[in-house]
Amino acid sequence: MLFNSFEYLLFLSIVFAIYWLLRNHLKLQNLFVVLASYVFYGWWDYKFLLLIAFTSLCSYASGLLIDKSKRCIVYGVRCINWAKFWLITNIVINLGILAVFKYYDFFVSEFGALFGISTDSLLLRIILPVGISFYTFQALSYSIDVYRENIKPTRDIVAFFAFISFFPQLVAGPIERATNLLPQILQKRTFSYEQGVDGMRQILWGLFKKIVVADNCAKYVDQVWATYDTQSGSTLLLAAVLFTFQIYGDFSGYSDIAIGTAKLFGIKLMRNFNNPYFSRDIAEFWRRWHISLTSWFRDYVYIPLGGSRPNVVYSVWCTVENKKKLIVARNVMIVFLICGLWHGANWTYLVWGLYNVLLFLPLILLGKSKRYKDAPLAWKQLPQMLIAFVLVTIGWIIFRAPSLAEAWNVGCTICSGTLWSVPYMLPMQEMLFMAIGIVVMIGVEWLQRNEDHGLVLDRMNSRVWRYAIYIVLIAMMLWKSDPGDAFIYFQF
Repeated sequence: MLFNSFEYLLFLSIVFAIYWLLRNHLKLQNLFVVLASYVFYGWWDYKFLLLIAFTSLCSYASGLLIDKSKRCIVYGVRCINWAKFWLITNIVINLGILAVFKYYDFFVSEFGALFGISTDSLLLRIILPVGISFYTFQALSYSIDVYRENIKPTRDIVAFFAFISFFPQLVAGPIERATNLLPQILQKRTFSYEQGVDGMRQILWGLFKKIVVADNCAKYVDQVWATYDTQSGSTLLLAAVLFTFQIYGDFSGYSDIAIGTAKLFGIKLMRNFNNPYFSRDIAEFWRRWHISLTSWFRDYVYIPLGGSRPNVVYSVWCTVENKKKLIVARNVMIVFLICGLWHGANWTYLVWGLYNVLLFLPLILLGKSKRYKDAPLAWKQLPQMLIAFVLVTIGWIIFRAPSLAEAWNVGCTICSGTLWSVPYMLPMQEMLFMAIGIVVMIGVEWLQRNEDHGLVLDRMNSRVWRYAIYIVLIAMMLWKSDPGDAFIYFQF
């Protein structure tokens, strides 16, 4: 069920009405959230409901077993090893499921190709469940946080299933933490008119970015990539730039709709994007892009590896400071390679991760990775923003390409003499509309760069101006009469 579809509008209206009718019965309300979320998820393929239920059950049980083991004392010694055993068991089960569905066929095929062995009979050829990477990571974070004693395990199995399957963010995030979302599900929610209005505005802004920007950019990008070997360098460059806006409008649009929808149900989800294309270097970009995933890797991979402050021993071959930098560089490389692999079973994602490592390492080694942290954005920093934007766009070429060979060929063509030719264009009306949509998106988000989303209009006292903005955005969305396109990150 797509956010940008009539079915979802009808579904949301019915769920919203019943949800608040049950406002005085928390357990029934949470049970209804689970049922509604399973209907939402089962809309794609009901068979995968067993998978998400199994993941939820394993993580729920692991939390109780970890807590019980930590409280168990035998001969004056806490049974901490059993707690670690249950944690590792849950991690192995969940990552094992993810590996089978997402990576098994890829690695078996690559192994066969490497040694010249036919592996057709070994391939599973199973469909990748929508959102499996998102809810798996959400489930894992719960077990880890219980083990670290950051949160107490819940015995309310219905509330836990609601936490894992909460439909607004189920298939493409944000990847929520139990420390934020679970307490909200366990306590009574009250409807707030102001929060509801803000949620509707954020949904509207997310739909605008998806329908007007992302879907229109996709028309050009898909046409060009389908025939990339016959296109000029200028056409491929334009397609790369438009894909950069497409993937942002698509993914951040989904996040805005998810966060705005959650507000309608009295739930506050974490922010997932913070104007990443206004970043002044690659380190700042990754603090602003897909925040729920990057913070997940920071807390559960990067910091356990030693983070930015590893404990090191002095060596005659290397000073302590240099050794620290090398360890930090290693940690960054591991995180980005895993991040690339998280996106899918393709060498392009791993190389995309490595590309970001190469951009990140100089900042780490020079001690400049945090120079723009919490620094306000200003027009005078436009050159730095443009350089960062170009570097990110190059990365998106690797990300978008089906294979490394195609990515290389596209890059070579862009660097050829055809770069100075006139690029292929869609009909002028479509190109103009696409450009207007991008300008509106960038302009609004620059003006609202210090707000949570693009349509925070609380300080706008004129109702006429507010409704004029709504009408313009809705009119631009209605101009596109095509059926709703699927979101890019559904495949991950």
